[in-house]
Amino acid sequence: MIYKSIYPILDIPETNILSYVFPEGHEPSDTPIWIDAKEPQHFLSPRHALRWIKHLTLGLDRLNIPRGDAVMIFTPNHIFVPVAYLAIVGSGRVFSGANPTYTSTEAEHQIKNTGAQLILAHPTLLQTAVEAARKAGLENSQIFQFSDHPCETVDGVPDWRNMAGSLSDGQNFSWDRMTTTSKNTVATINYSSGTTGVPKGVCVSHYNIIANSEQTIFMRDQEQLYKAETRPVERWIGFLPLYHAYGKRTGIAPRDDASLTLPGQLYMCVMAPKLLFPVYIMKNFAYEGFLQTIQDYQITHLQVVPPILVMLDKRPETLRYNLSSLKNILCGSAPLSKELQNAVSRRFHVNIIQGWGMTEVTCGAIHVPGGRQDDSGSVGLLDPNCECKLLDDDGKEVAPGQPGELYIRGPQVCLGYWNNDLATKETIDDQKWLKSGDIAMVKNNCFWIVDRKKELIKVNAFQVAPAELEAVLLENKDVADAAVVGITLHGEEWPRAYITLKEDRKGKVGEEQIHNWMKTRVAKHKRLVGGIRFIDEVPKLPSGKIQRKVMRDWAKKDAKEIEGQSRAKL
Repeated sequence: MIYKSIYPILDIPETNILSYVFPEGHEPSDTPIWIDAKEPQHFLSPRHALRWIKHLTLGLDRLNIPRGDAVMIFTPNHIFVPVAYLAIVGSGRVFSGANPTYTSTEAEHQIKNTGAQLILAHPTLLQTAVEAARKAGLENSQIFQFSDHPCETVDGVPDWRNMAGSLSDGQNFSWDRMTTTSKNTVATINYSSGTTGVPKGVCVSHYNIIANSEQTIFMRDQEQLYKAETRPVERWIGFLPLYHAYGKRTGIAPRDDASLTLPGQLYMCVMAPKLLFPVYIMKNFAYEGFLQTIQDYQITHLQVVPPILVMLDKRPETLRYNLSSLKNILCGSAPLSKELQNAVSRRFHVNIIQGWGMTEVTCGAIHVPGGRQDDSGSVGLLDPNCECKLLDDDGKEVAPGQPGELYIRGPQVCLGYWNNDLATKETIDDQKWLKSGDIAMVKNNCFWIVDRKKELIKVNAFQVAPAELEAVLLENKDVADAAVVGITLHGEEWPRAYITLKEDRKGKVGEEQIHNWMKTRVAKHKRLVGGIRFIDEVPKLPSGKIQRKVMRDWAKKDAKEIEGQSRAKL
């Protein structure tokens, strides 16, 4: 059956993102919205930001960057990133953010793949940007330094403020409202591996972004004590990457993953100015700095990935800070066990809710209503204007209550992959159904994500979900983090765990204790017959998703050693 959203159909504006954020007939606000967390006196209001947006747009025009061409941004977070995002997108160009941890080779690939003819690079990344641009066939004249503070020219690369004349020169700029073209005009290219394969550029339109903003705001307002028109002001923290999708370091390994950038872009660049919610932007993520920012600015709402909740639950530094201002935490981007969700919720007296999304749905498509107290581990209900179906391996609809691959359809589903028609056809069919690669179950209109389709482990014909075993392992008081992957030994596949112990338990806890722990908590076919290996850190993407490919490679290598040892004993 096709599951449809229980909520009323929303009327989605067909317009330019700039017209959505800065509607005609409304004076831009002077309220500080983008605030430097370390220098709170350094901020931008919508009115001030709009002046810079027009200035940057004039610069792009004077450089003859055509509408529809990509402009690549290569920078860590700062308060002018939303300016670049809104200027590039609003002027009809395409925003493409590169991960600031990229090597020159990785940056070169993105330049070539997008066809970007202009790069805005942070001074700390200038050397990498220049090298990547040179290898991609660009000149230094096609690079500008992009920081929140003015920069001196370096190696012929000037500050971005020098693209145009004075700040007042661009104030007559008037953007195309896109009333008939917003559905098909690409706004951003964010990179994702999709359901399979190497990273691909996901083309998201103006209409996609506006639709997802409207859907997300609607779901946040559901089951609250207030009505939408009396919505209280929230205070957010901008630590998720604004360059690309939803994480930074400290246990969140930086690599390409657009599902992180998306909350960064949607929440910080679009929803914050739309709702006039202040965002305290962190240039670099450090856990204690994160806690300090929550305490100092009385942050009320967080958008996080699961590793942040693991830190809140397990790291001792947490106890040194007052986090009582927190009211709501939205967690997405990777599986979150209900045990961890509820443990953090109880400890900090904060409502924690989940959502489901992927790069190909702009940001999200399923949310727990913002005011609902949910302890079930559900990722929520379908957003307005959305529908989905669950299919088995043969493409047939599964019986009610049974798991199946989630196919989604709605106004936030992307246009397709940049210059990759084959991948687009493999992921989005001619009826606009998007194949997610996620296995889901539904009960009473609420959805649970069981696992990624390609990550399921087959044990004697039984399907075993790594996320389930990881959740059980994380309940162990000695375990700081864990990842489970299938390992094939002598022709049979078994679950194998890679575990990071807490610092004070390293050398004191062995495999036997973990095996005994699991025996009483999971069925026999789910036990860690493939063995246990203790590691320093579980490799993860910025979104918090475990790097399954890395884990599978480790398992293959370990399998050879284990089978070799078996043969040696014989």
